[in-house]
Amino acid sequence: MSEQIRIEQDGRVLRVTFNRPEDNGVSDSMAAALSAALATAHETSDVVVVSSVGPDFCTGRIRDAGGPPAAEAYARRPEYDAIFNSYKSVRSAQVPVVGILRGRVMGYGTALAALCDVSFAADTATFNIPEITHNVMPTMVMSALYDRVNRNAILWMAYSAEFIDAKQAKDWGIVSQVVAQDKLDATAAGFLDVLLSRPRPAILGLKEYLRVAPRMDEQAAIDYARALHSMVNTSAAMKKAH
Repeated sequence: MSEQIRIEQDGRVLRVTFNRPEDNGVSDSMAAALSAALATAHETSDVVVVSSVGPDFCTGRIRDAGGPPAAEAYARRPEYDAIFNSYKSVRSAQVPVVGILRGRVMGYGTALAALCDVSFAADTATFNIPEITHNVMPTMVMSALYDRVNRNAILWMAYSAEFIDAKQAKDWGIVSQVVAQDKLDATAAGFLDVLLSRPRPAILGLKEYLRVAPRMDEQAAIDYARALHSMVNTSAAMKKAH
């Protein structure tokens, strides 16, 4: 597993790198390793960076070596938990997750790109949801996109399975920024420098609010903003920043 996914501490940055350049797929065990890393990332880091080795960020989910999927639906359902749990882990991570995307971003890759809190895509990157071409319902990916991307865009991508370019992905809310390919890593590094210059309570508080508030009614979201605003802005770290 350590060969397929690299998890490395780099100062206050936790770097998670998919390392299957032979096929650029992400296996269920790799997704589980990502979940485990994100669950404890806040203990050592202020940000997690997810990237990949090879020409493509991710060409989709692949099964670990083993037998065929279970024939019965009830028995098969847990076989997908590693993927669903990895989606939840990005949403639940206490620190922001930053994606660096290049090449093809397909299926699981598109889901992960949309879930990242901030993502940078090379201007040559392309995105799609190919599951239906394999007679597979793409609801796994859709469960990651439903509150990130507008309904019409999701359905067009799911039905057509066609690739969109990075600019379209940005317009639809899948990525944050589109950058010339030769400047992708430098641009992401510059953003990380800016992010790490912010006080830690603000780094954590921004993600916490957007993780919780969208599920609240209007008044609850306002009240939560007031409470979090007071709590973060009175922290010692914020006072040092001034």
